[in-house]
Amino acid sequence: MFSGIVEEMGAITVLRKTLAGARLTILASTVMDDLKIGDSVSVNGICLTVVSRNERDFSVEVSPETLSVTTLGGFAVGMPVNLERAMKLNERIGGHLVAGHVDGVGVIRSRQQDSNAIVFTIGAPPEILRYCVTKGSITVDGISLTINAVTEHGFSVAIIPHTAKVTILGLKQANDTVNLESDLIGKYVERLLQERSQLPKPTISIDTDYLQKRGLI
Repeated sequence: MFSGIVEEMGAITVLRKTLAGARLTILASTVMDDLKIGDSVSVNGICLTVVSRNERDFSVEVSPETLSVTTLGGFAVGMPVNLERAMKLNERIGGHLVAGHVDGVGVIRSRQQDSNAIVFTIGAPPEILRYCVTKGSITVDGISLTINAVTEHGFSVAIIPHTAKVTILGLKQANDTVNLESDLIGKYVERLLQERSQLPKPTISIDTDYLQKRGLI
């Protein structure tokens, strides 16, 4: 589980793709502290498992499924990536609950400067937009962001100068792709409501006759 607060930008130094998937080696510094083999790391919002590590870099393996449903298939050596270690339960959650399970890929439709902020309009598929609400949360390339507005085909978010400086979103331009993860809580609420709608309706009608027979009125 992650918070969507990016710890640093790393860089891909090795990328090997095969029919069985891919293996990435990522240069990093901050996240290397206490990082162990088997730990989870969010790479552009994708939860990946560390399979080896050295003093200055670590490696992860990627399945064909992950390559096909995220932007990872377009990664290249030298590309910067957002990195976040799995959060600890005794820390503050500065963003929101992020699973690191990408729901789909969005496309940046526009990038506009608005005073000190940068506003991105991002096109997204219906299965993601169904969980988007104004002032709700969404994860874009592993970054926890607040939704400014929702349209039929996408949504908009704004980032402050700090976010533009310390994450790869500051480098993104129109037509670039981004990994999207919908708000986890919204998914659970929808599931619970679906389950409730499938429950059998009560066969007892609580009316005046029912209450009189039981001496309640």
